[in-house]
Amino acid sequence: MAEVVEEEPHAIPRVVSILSSLLQRVAERNDAAQRRPALHDRALAFHGLSKPAISVRSYLERIFRYASCSPACYVVAYVYLDRFTKRHPSVSIDSFNVHRFIITSVLTAVKFMDDIYYNNAYFAKVGGITLMEMNYLEVDFLFGMGFELNVTPVIFHSYCSILQREMHLLESPPAPPRLHCCLTEEESSRSSWLSERCLGT
Repeated sequence: MAEVVEEEPHAIPRVVSILSSLLQRVAERNDAAQRRPALHDRALAFHGLSKPAISVRSYLERIFRYASCSPACYVVAYVYLDRFTKRHPSVSIDSFNVHRFIITSVLTAVKFMDDIYYNNAYFAKVGGITLMEMNYLEVDFLFGMGFELNVTPVIFHSYCSILQREMHLLESPPAPPRLHCCLTEEESSRSSWLSERCLGT
C-alpha cells in the first residue's frame, strides 16, 4: 500500500522562494546602478535610510509564516509590483525599498484576494514598520497603481508562467531579471497547470 506523505503545515510555497529570488536579483541589479530617488519620485515613500539586515527571502518567509496569506496573494503582489513600476518607469526597486514594496504589495493583495486577513497594525508588526508608515505606504501604493487591483485569471496564469521561468533560471546561469513585464490578456495563452505548479510547495 502506498504511504501517505504529510506535508509540514507551514511549509514555504515555491512561489515565495521564487518571488524572493526574482526580487533579490532585481534589487541587486538596481543597487549596482546606484540610482537614488529624486524628491518627486513616487518610490520616495518606500525608500529606507539603510538596507534592512533581513534578506528578501527571510522577509517573505516571515510574512508567509505570520500573515497566513494564501499562496495566490504572492502572485498577485508580484502583479501589483509590476503594475506600479510600469506606471512609474523611473522607479527602481533596490535594497533600500524592496522590503517596503513587498509588505505593501502583499498587504494590498491579501485584502483583495483573501476573505480573512489581518489588519494593517498586524502587518506593520510583521513587516517591522509603524502602523502610520504602513497606512501611508498602502495609500501611496494604491494611488501609484491607479487603483488597478483586479487580476483576471489569464493575467494570473501569465505571471505564474513568468515565475515558473524564474524557477528554471535558478537552476541555470544567472541572467538579468525582468520586472517590467505587464502582460495583457491577449499576450497570454498559458494553461492553468502553470499556476498550480507555481503555487505548489
